[in-house]
Amino acid sequence: MLTAAQMQSLAAFFREIPDPRRAQGRRHRLSTVLAIAAGAVLCGMRGYRAIADWAQGLGPKARERFGCRRQKGRYLVPSEAIIRNVLIRVEPTHLDRALRRWNELHAGEDASLAIDGKTRCNARDEQGHPTQVMSVVGHQTQICYTQKKWALYP
Repeated sequence: MLTAAQMQSLAAFFREIPDPRRAQGRRHRLSTVLAIAAGAVLCGMRGYRAIADWAQGLGPKARERFGCRRQKGRYLVPSEAIIRNVLIRVEPTHLDRALRRWNELHAGEDASLAIDGKTRCNARDEQGHPTQVMSVVGHQTQICYTQKKWALYP
C-alpha cells in the first residue's frame, strides 16, 4: 500500500523526464502515466494488464493524487495501451534515476539487499545475444532499487 503522500509525490519525480510521445493526441501527462505504473508495481502488480486493472480500481482521491486528467467531473486513468506505449518508449535511465530519487526519500533503511539476474525470453540485443536483466531488491522492503539490462555473452 502507498500512503497518500507517497502517491502524490511520485508524479513529481517523473516531471523532468522527456516525453517520447508525439504532442498530438496526448491525453495523459507522462508523469501521471509513469506514477500510476510505478505505484501499481510497488503494490505488487506485474504486467501491463495488471497495472491497468489496478489503475481502473483507484478511487477518485487516489486518481487526483496521481494527477489524473479530470473530464466531466471524473478523473480518468490511462488505458492499458497508453501505459504499455509509454513504458516501452520512455528512456530507462531517466526512469531509473527518478525512481531511485523517490525511493531514497520514501523507502527508509534496508538492512540487506539481494542481487538477482534473469534472462529475458525471446529478447536479443543488436548482436543476437540473449538479454539479461539484473535487479537489486531490498529483503525487508521488497523494493527494487535498480534494474539494469545487459548482455551476458560478449
